Amino acid sequence: MLRDIRETSEDHYWEDLRRRWTSLLSYRYLGRSHQSLNSGPADPTMTLRHDMRNAAGGIMAAPICIASPEGGGISDDFAVPNPVIQSVQILDEARDVGRIEVISEVLKLGQRMGFSRSLIVDAENRDRVIALTEGQGVSLGSVPPGFEKMEEARIEVADSPDLPPLYKVFGASRRDDGHWALPELAIETASPDAALHLGPQHILLEAAASDLASDQAGTEQLQVESWHVMFLARGKTGPFRVEGEAIGGTDRIGVRMTVHDEGNGDRAITSGSAVFRPATSG
Repeated sequence: MLRDIRETSEDHYWEDLRRRWTSLLSYRYLGRSHQSLNSGPADPTMTLRHDMRNAAGGIMAAPICIASPEGGGISDDFAVPNPVIQSVQILDEARDVGRIEVISEVLKLGQRMGFSRSLIVDAENRDRVIALTEGQGVSLGSVPPGFEKMEEARIEVADSPDLPPLYKVFGASRRDDGHWALPELAIETASPDAALHLGPQHILLEAAASDLASDQAGTEQLQVESWHVMFLARGKTGPFRVEGEAIGGTDRIGVRMTVHDEGNGDRAITSGSAVFRPATSG
């Protein structure tokens, strides 16, 4: 069973964080570097691959959330962070965009809570705004002194139409009972505080939301335009099951979902909502 990094002694804290951070799939697999932790040149960009696009060719919400986690400026070298709320408004399907850039802004950083927002832009044309994000994070506790930046441990993924969908890479699947779920918590999907990381949660939720919206609309040719997630409690055990429903509107489809930790009393750990619209043609 994974141990909360807050239980690690000061002498071994940063060694433990390095092991957790370099094992976590979220940023390594998607190729997003976070300069506050990683050594090397600053790079606030992320390449958009085929597996970061929906069935209609537009950009997905989960990769934007992982590229811009919106912890309110609370990073692992400053405190033990925990996300509270994250939202994304997608303005541009970004069909012809090869790389995005995250322009971040910390709005307020207090002792316990932080608030931030970002512009997601075309890295080759910064005047082209793809999405707006904002969120809130909380500190779970202080960290000892002595932090040193880590070597990057990206996984090199060559872009190809044959790439597996993100949900498969992160272990999510639609079970025989019809529910989307992630398996039990593992080091590849856990944050340093031994809880389900935000990356796998966004990927799981978007897979479930896309299924629900497509079933309601009778087509997969949809584009998510609004995405809102609230992290209610730490996902400690797993499997993690999504309960959800689609709500049809006149020209939009809404979806709302709840993630439950089946191995921890079926506790509700995350709530999410999304709005889909018909994708543009071409």
